[in-house]
Amino acid sequence: MQLNRTFLFAPGNHRRKLAKVFDVGADAVILDLEDAVAIAEKVAARETVRAALGTKVHARAYVRVNALDTSLTFEDLEAVVCADLDGIVLPKVERAADLQMVDWVVTSLEGKLGLAPGEIDLMPIIETGRGIATVRDIAMSGVPRVKRLSFGAGDYTRDMGMTWSRAEGELLPARSEVVLASRIADLEPPIDTVFIHINDADGFESSTAHVRDLGFQGKLCIHPNQIAAAHAVLTPDREQVAHARAVIAAFDQAEAEGSASIQLDGYFIDYPIVEKARRVVALAKAAEKAAT
Repeated sequence: MQLNRTFLFAPGNHRRKLAKVFDVGADAVILDLEDAVAIAEKVAARETVRAALGTKVHARAYVRVNALDTSLTFEDLEAVVCADLDGIVLPKVERAADLQMVDWVVTSLEGKLGLAPGEIDLMPIIETGRGIATVRDIAMSGVPRVKRLSFGAGDYTRDMGMTWSRAEGELLPARSEVVLASRIADLEPPIDTVFIHINDADGFESSTAHVRDLGFQGKLCIHPNQIAAAHAVLTPDREQVAHARAVIAAFDQAEAEGSASIQLDGYFIDYPIVEKARRVVALAKAAEKAAT
């Protein structure tokens, strides 16, 4: 099972930060060519990012390229697609055709480099009103390399003229739609937006727990200090794992005896509950393996 609890952004033009970012504990790192890089430095940042891809150690390597409404996207892709790249993050996606176009380019580049087609992930960020309005079509784009969606609240609230509050109540409809679209399209659970209040540890933990309960599997992060907190919230604790194992064991015994619904410690258990329990155990095992 692949862990997608944390995707940590790092500015693509900052050599010192890129030299350390793969060792700070995130499940994946996003080397950023978009918002974190000044316009004047975007072209030069491509070379810095490409060099950093060859240094990845303990985390998967993604690159956020510039959006398709700029003149930079395709040269970004040409510069960074390589054997060391695990995925592309595509911002401001508003149509299924956006993904299909980028998929065609990446497939062509993979072929030129002798890479297996589809080897590189493509993760769209849904972060505009139009993107939310069409997110079900985006999720069902038919592009196999798109395994999960992500949500970006910064551009979404700007686009919608909303105030992005610390409580984040205004984000609930959009977040719910991203989760639902992912499920309809049989994608993985999505990845939630960054939390911009870096010094508000309690707020970050609360936001992460909230989106976990909404159906997200991970968080976009903007500071290494957020990683441990996100992992603590998004990884089952010992009590949850013990309960899940007890549920599985009790149900397996009941099923062997011809029953598919039982009670355990006051809980009703049937196939959906057992399936959730099995996911809890699988996530815990993957987290334990990653920690060793």
